[in-house]
Amino acid sequence: MSLSAADIDRLAHLARLGLASDERERLRPQLNDFFGIVEKMRAVDTTGITPLAHPLDIMGDVALRLRDDVASEPNQREANQRNAPALENGLFLVPRVIE
Repeated sequence: MSLSAADIDRLAHLARLGLASDERERLRPQLNDFFGIVEKMRAVDTTGITPLAHPLDIMGDVALRLRDDVASEPNQREANQRNAPALENGLFLVPRVIE
């Protein structure tokens, strides 16, 4: 699969990127190489292979070393809201930005 200049323009528009023509031409081989790798990956037959939810799933039951979820900082809500221009019921009030 080879991307055309129009394809790159469309991708740039979808990603909200402003590309100059020299940037578009510089990116074309890189994007073509990337999509070439994707095509190679799609060509691999993966029927009968169960997807892994996590890379460690293949190792079976592994105990992860996670720390306990405990609050380590004191509640400083009043101090943090002291300089707020507007509060209501302990919450910050902000101007409406969506109609």
